[in-house]
Amino acid sequence: MKKKFLIIISYLFIFFNFNLLNAENGSSLKIGLLAPLSGEYKEIGISLLYSLQLALNEINDKNVFIIPQDSGTGDKEKLNEAIKEIKSKGINVVIGPINNDDFNAVKKFNDITFISPSNINPEFQQNIISIGISLESQMKAIVKFIKKQKKNKTIILIPQNNYTDLIENKLNKLDLKGYKVFKYNPDPKILTGEIETLTNYSQRKKNLELRKKMFEDKDDEQSKRQLERLEQRYTLGDVNFDSVIIIDFGSSLKSVLTSLVFTDVDQDKVLFTTVNQWFDESIFYENTVKSLYYPSVNYKEFKKYKDNYFKTFNNFPSEMTILAYDALGLIYYVWKKNGNINSINDFSFKGKIKGKIGTFSFNSKRIIQDLSIYKVENNKFIKF
Repeated sequence: MKKKFLIIISYLFIFFNFNLLNAENGSSLKIGLLAPLSGEYKEIGISLLYSLQLALNEINDKNVFIIPQDSGTGDKEKLNEAIKEIKSKGINVVIGPINNDDFNAVKKFNDITFISPSNINPEFQQNIISIGISLESQMKAIVKFIKKQKKNKTIILIPQNNYTDLIENKLNKLDLKGYKVFKYNPDPKILTGEIETLTNYSQRKKNLELRKKMFEDKDDEQSKRQLERLEQRYTLGDVNFDSVIIIDFGSSLKSVLTSLVFTDVDQDKVLFTTVNQWFDESIFYENTVKSLYYPSVNYKEFKKYKDNYFKTFNNFPSEMTILAYDALGLIYYVWKKNGNINSINDFSFKGKIKGKIGTFSFNSKRIIQDLSIYKVENNKFIKF
């Protein structure tokens, strides 16, 4: 497997370098790629190369060329040298960097436009456009969905971590009316107690015990049937919200879902929604949850992309690679539309672009994705 991997990488570098030689002749679009081709995240960098190869195959335009440079991993000096090398080749549009921590470094090269797969900020930042699936786009889709479901008491659950302040600032800018925020400790040992407080679990438990006592000493059939029904319950009384938005993912998300179910939140009355999902099938094994809704990219296109990627390279891609794929499509669209690309302002246009991830638009130098709502139910992803 390793030998095949190295052969493919060698082929890609020969392919890209050969194309660069041809790019000197005639009108061409030269696109730089900043990717960690060495260091801790080099597999992501290689995956980006694979993805762009697929995108080039689909575009099928011999005047489009990718020039990759190794930006390293957490190496500011290497990143700086990589950009200088790209600039020396007359390139003024680059896919990357992949990490928003590198944004300050690339802003110094203000004559180059950088298209990053980061999702931290959907607004144009000097010479950087982030095309990742932003929290803003996801929240816009969820809020619209919740309104359609006629829910009006929503709790937004946020983990207390390094991103808490960033998330709160984004939510404040969205100016959501009637939404309450509840911050929780992601440690499962602490989390359960906090969710019990949120759901008023202890009181609802007491309510049930008090109601059961009312029928325990009665012998009539109606009281017996009532007691029998109460014995099937864990609590009595509703929670004070009818929908939740959990801004979390992975094992931490699963812990929150488990705690909500443990505290007997009625899933027939309360809508469970979340963000940052890329059709992770491990959620199928969270058997305690009946239905979970979330906004996401186009599932059919994403699956088609993954299948094509695996068929070509015998490996599965990371989620970020499909963003790079669409970044190339976006750059190509602007180049064909304008005849050239001079600055970030060329990407500020009206209308929508359809890519693999779905449809996105540029409004007041801000990228907004039109995301669909998907439902996890019976081990399937269902478009709602």
